[in-house]
Amino acid sequence: MTLPYRTLDRDWDVIVAGGGTAGAMAAIAAARTGARVLTIEAQGSLGGTGTNAWVTPLMRNVSAGENLNRGLTDELKRRLDARGDGATDPGGNDNWFNPEGMKFVLEHMLLEAGGEVLYHTHVVAPLMAEGRLEEPRSGEQRAEGEGRSTIDALVVHNKGGLQALRAAAFIDATGDADVAALSGVPMRGGDDDGVHQAMSLRFTLAGVDTVRLCAFLRSQGQWQESEHFLHFWMVWEKNSTLEPLFRRAVEAGVLLERDGDYFQGFSVPGRPGEISFNCPRIRPDLHDGADPWQLSAAQVDGRQAIDRLTAFCRAFLPGCETAFIGVVAPMVGVRESRRITGEYTLTLEDILDCAQFDDAICRNHYPVDIHSVKGGDRLLHDREGTAPYFAKDAYHEIPLRCIVPVGVTNLLVPGRAASSTFEAQSSIRVQQNCHTMGEAAGITAAWAAQRCGGHVRGVDVQAVREELRDRGGVV
Repeated sequence: MTLPYRTLDRDWDVIVAGGGTAGAMAAIAAARTGARVLTIEAQGSLGGTGTNAWVTPLMRNVSAGENLNRGLTDELKRRLDARGDGATDPGGNDNWFNPEGMKFVLEHMLLEAGGEVLYHTHVVAPLMAEGRLEEPRSGEQRAEGEGRSTIDALVVHNKGGLQALRAAAFIDATGDADVAALSGVPMRGGDDDGVHQAMSLRFTLAGVDTVRLCAFLRSQGQWQESEHFLHFWMVWEKNSTLEPLFRRAVEAGVLLERDGDYFQGFSVPGRPGEISFNCPRIRPDLHDGADPWQLSAAQVDGRQAIDRLTAFCRAFLPGCETAFIGVVAPMVGVRESRRITGEYTLTLEDILDCAQFDDAICRNHYPVDIHSVKGGDRLLHDREGTAPYFAKDAYHEIPLRCIVPVGVTNLLVPGRAASSTFEAQSSIRVQQNCHTMGEAAGITAAWAAQRCGGHVRGVDVQAVREELRDRGGVV
């Protein structure tokens, strides 16, 4: 395959493809480790799921009441708080944030560390060491030490046309493992039937009288701490006190039946009178976020549903009578698409048995949380069951090997595309875990470039763990 690209006359130690949830943290961590870092981002800001998909607040990940994701995550929260774009509720939950503020904070952190970012740029293909653009391929997992290739550069596309950007080590933080897939890394996707978790298109309603809405929700049995920290929900047949309202709206033709499959709203710090919605859920036949046709159709389907939900809120939720659409996320919220085959694949059994690993880089106690397009969403709460995982002070670990893809010497894949089974991925995919995996990837890639010719397997993982601890991490 031949493309008319030009190779730039400069290079970097580390190139991060995707400046999203894991990628922004990876780039910051690598730059702070002294590496020359370039982040390639398709949108015009960093943060990905947390900013451009408007997934707010962060989901809690705690054991014995203590946060398991620290390090850069703590710093991010502190900086958000300092500018009025973060908050801690009366119950001690410090995960509330304003996505627009997070864009500024992450960019400041990266530039202060000496990193570079190239916005509005898409990865086209990796340029492999043999000097040719590799086509995607599938196959069995390679044996240890066999068939590894090396990425020399990434061919990207932007307003400057096609360019090849060179580095010693690469981090694929695209979320969909785009670089890994194009490099020939074997992929998994979806459940046993190839069906992925449901996608969502998040939006906000502005102009909400949150005092009246808070009082109404309390009257409906959905207790709220205050009008500043609202959280309300409805899912069919899950005993939500709002279900009768949804049933009336369906009967009146305001909503479709599927609009009640998942409905959830949250307050947003720094944006008084505005509610962020973790919905609508995209229709069931559109579930593959790595399929461009499905992704485009999901954006259209989501906007149509947003119009229906806005009409519902105005008609049925006191305080929302004159509310209007404030934000529609420019990115569809994708929970799961491609997952790499890594040096280790995390399983549901690892989670339930609280597995620990010599090369652990992250601790997790977030529940298995499957948003199923088949119906019957699965959520394992931390107070139910007899397995070790269900103890309040429990956690399992994520090993570095889960972000090391088979077959490539100088590539790491942190975030929701890490090597895991479908069920295990639904637990480790949340933003704070992606932060921590990204931070570990950044340190590892920087040292690989500086000390090991880019070979990520040559880095001393115990030194990485010690560095994470020195930076405030919990490993």
